[in-house]
Amino acid sequence: MQIFGVDIGGSGIKGAPVDLDRGELAEERYKVLTPHPATPDAVADGVKEVVGHFGWTGPVGITFPGVVTGGATIRTAANVDKAWIDTDARVLLGDRLGGLPVTVLNDADAAGVAEMEFGAGRDRQGTVLMLTFGTGIGSALFIDGELVSNTELGHLELNGHDAEKRASTKAKEDNELTWEQWARRVTKYLAHVEMLFSPELFIIGGGVSRKADRFLPLIEGIKAEIVPAQLQNNAGIVGAAMRAAKSA
Repeated sequence: MQIFGVDIGGSGIKGAPVDLDRGELAEERYKVLTPHPATPDAVADGVKEVVGHFGWTGPVGITFPGVVTGGATIRTAANVDKAWIDTDARVLLGDRLGGLPVTVLNDADAAGVAEMEFGAGRDRQGTVLMLTFGTGIGSALFIDGELVSNTELGHLELNGHDAEKRASTKAKEDNELTWEQWARRVTKYLAHVEMLFSPELFIIGGGVSRKADRFLPLIEGIKAEIVPAQLQNNAGIVGAAMRAAKSA
């Protein structure tokens, strides 16, 4: 079965039909840049372009980089325009897509759902934390395979700042950090999260997961196992499609 997934990020909006039997993209994904300012209407236009590129007419799962309650209402908007807060994203995006059935969820939660079903978290019990490093840091917490939604652990305080302001991929790029320098920041962040949640497994996702060999060997002193996401930066698209299929 195929369902369409869209992943809204701070820098790009990407999507594709997903083969839910295999947990893979059925076609090469299509991506547009996230507009700036990333207002609800502007982002909705980007989502429409991505979905329209494939001529899709069925259910659509869509991720959002912030807290999403009730599968619809946006509660936080750290890396997009604040006008998103209290927006009913399901209504807005459904209307923009001509009435297609729309399901909306947190972006890291979507990535985590996909990794737990098809990727690095498959068949893992206990406490598992998926962390996505990109414009910010997203998190998805699983206890014995069950998702605890909207954890947003990228906003934990680290050295007096939101952790994502210190340890996200964007922070690495903005501050021109070497892999070694960035790995030290990531290590401090993981140690803090480990102290709070004592996970058995960290899954590291986001676009940087493609370069896991550049920084994971540099992370030391963490008791939990640390592995890169197997679905890499497609995990959000796959997870969004999975959630849309469940809602449908």
